[in-house]
Amino acid sequence: MTVLDIGEVAERSGVAPSTLRYYEEIGLIASLWRRGLRRQFDADVLLKLSLIAMGKAAGFSLEEIAGMFGRDGRPDIPRDQLRARADELQRQMVELRTLRDILRHVADCPAPSHLECPSFRKLMQAASRRKLVYRHSVRRSGARRAAP
Repeated sequence: MTVLDIGEVAERSGVAPSTLRYYEEIGLIASLWRRGLRRQFDADVLLKLSLIAMGKAAGFSLEEIAGMFGRDGRPDIPRDQLRARADELQRQMVELRTLRDILRHVADCPAPSHLECPSFRKLMQAASRRKLVYRHSVRRSGARRAAP
């Protein structure tokens, strides 16, 4: 078994020692023991930190990520949560693409007033429809989300 002290874990993972201590405090990771004041970790903690980073990047809370590990500390990732998050990211991507198109059009539109521009009006209508469809689908799924 390879043992790494907190400094080595921080260096290899890119996670600050203060964050490692916090993760240990909330039960996401566990040290094996201490050598003096320095926590010692099994090298497998690097894999767990990578999974935590992926979960955070996907928008999961630390509490949700903690629930994705079994009692033995091994990943036990509920696939339905991953599918739901992927669907949410897909909706966000569509919304962001529409917003990008609107912003680019507004920046480049030669019309004296954007409201006189037919292309701009179509983009606004498309954005409004997507927002209404999104709100409707969220209500039907039972999810609670504040309207933007």
